[in-house]
Amino acid sequence: MRKFGLAFVSFMLLLTLTACNSSGEKDSEGKNENDKVTLHVAWWGGQPRHDYTLKVIEMYEKENPNVEIKTVYANWGDYWKRLPPMAAASRLPDVVQMDTAYLFQYSKKGLLEDLTPYLKEGTIDMSSINENAISGGMIADQLYGFTLGSNVLSVITNDNLLREAGITIDEENWTWDDFEKIALDVQHRTGKYGTNGMNPTDVFFPYYLRTQGERFYREDGTGLGYSDDQLFIDYFERQLRLVDEKAFPTPDVQAHIDGLEDEFIVTGNAAMTWNWSNQFSGFAQSAESELSLHLPPEQAEEVALFLRPSMYFSIPKSSKQKEEAAKFIDYFVNNVEANKLIKGDRGVPLSTKVVQGIKPELSEVETKIFDYVEKASQHVSNADPHDPLGNAEVMKVLKDLSDQVLFKKLTPEEAAKSFREQAETILARNK
Repeated sequence: MRKFGLAFVSFMLLLTLTACNSSGEKDSEGKNENDKVTLHVAWWGGQPRHDYTLKVIEMYEKENPNVEIKTVYANWGDYWKRLPPMAAASRLPDVVQMDTAYLFQYSKKGLLEDLTPYLKEGTIDMSSINENAISGGMIADQLYGFTLGSNVLSVITNDNLLREAGITIDEENWTWDDFEKIALDVQHRTGKYGTNGMNPTDVFFPYYLRTQGERFYREDGTGLGYSDDQLFIDYFERQLRLVDEKAFPTPDVQAHIDGLEDEFIVTGNAAMTWNWSNQFSGFAQSAESELSLHLPPEQAEEVALFLRPSMYFSIPKSSKQKEEAAKFIDYFVNNVEANKLIKGDRGVPLSTKVVQGIKPELSEVETKIFDYVEKASQHVSNADPHDPLGNAEVMKVLKDLSDQVLFKKLTPEEAAKSFREQAETILARNK
């Protein structure tokens, strides 16, 4: 009986080992290398984005046969309605497309994983990616979102109008005074606007502050980052001079723009417009005139430009497949063939290797955007800290006061004082 028992045990042990070997080696965590992994990936966008993202996922599954990817996608509005119930149930997808407006909120609630370890161990390859390019996803020294592509602030010009006015732009060295003079010269010589209305919120006033070596918010989000209100006054006094000379549209004129086809740069009624680089494509395809991209004024001395993340991929803390999720992010940002399908729809790729690999596939307009971002990326510093809680309220106050200044209901001095009082009250809640 004893011999039989030993033989039986030996047989069962051999059978067990054979079974293990037939399905692959097991790793240190007991997972089999051929075990099927299910990843859930979520994003927002229109139909073209959905279509090419699904194709990228098919490519990934073909190259990684042990991975099955289930998808969650919707338009912008529906997407942000679907995520909160998932977050509440600790069932966020393993890879979540994230926007700057929500990254702080989701990370503050402890819902997102720090991606830094996946960079250090090489799961997400940074060998052809500048670290400045991913700084937009950093909050308190932790990386909660990996940037999928970059945009850069640009001045887009209607080249026909500039030629008609006899103007050339020295984009490497032009100043705010040069910008004002060009806008005035265009109006005086052609009767058209020199520039579009520069809504100060989100983009233009914060950029102006960066050219002066200042920041809009404090690092901790508890107050305004600049202390000298003369900066606010100077900014709006320049706009008033342009309005008075009809080189700059008043807010009521700007309000009549319903869509891309109504933009002054498209209709030929303005020589310059300030926009993010990814918006160039829409303008260029709609305008009759040739358009060009230029570095904004005074970007050089204070290294005022920064790479603005178009969007991010984040990994939630609740994910059971964090390593596999990081591998998918690496594929999305570093694989050349995948990016031949993406073509910069989520911003210009961060990887220089990817950019060079897909350039032959780009249209003339797409090439202009890629070339501009590549040039601008040589002149960037870290992005500003993420918008603090209360940002939407602060921006509404700034927009309302801007309108009152441009309609001459308030002086720039009065608006500067009112803005500081209201903004500081809102941001003090973060202390």
